[in-house]
Amino acid sequence: MKKKILIVDDEPNIVMSLEYAFKKQDFEVFIARDGSEALEILKHHIPNVILLDVMMPNVDGYQTLTHIKNTDSLKETKVVFLTAKNKASDIEKGLKLGADKYLTKPFSIKK
Repeated sequence: MKKKILIVDDEPNIVMSLEYAFKKQDFEVFIARDGSEALEILKHHIPNVILLDVMMPNVDGYQTLTHIKNTDSLKETKVVFLTAKNKASDIEKGLKLGADKYLTKPFSIKK
């Protein structure tokens, strides 16, 4: 069975490069441009991993993660923040809310 990933980011260049990289690794890729779109997708698909930006229109990454962590069917899903917010306080907040990892932009696709 294919692994599934949900990429949640409002920057098209980042979404395209990540989508390409994960499809090459044989992932089924879902894309959302903000938190509310991500939450809609999560009603129908349960990914293995969610790559989540923090700064997005409508529903930000922190709010999205809080919703994910409060949803029983998503409790086992790994969540990785991928964001330009790189202050220690931002990273601490993301991890405290339950993110499994916190990566900062710019990033290396290989990583």
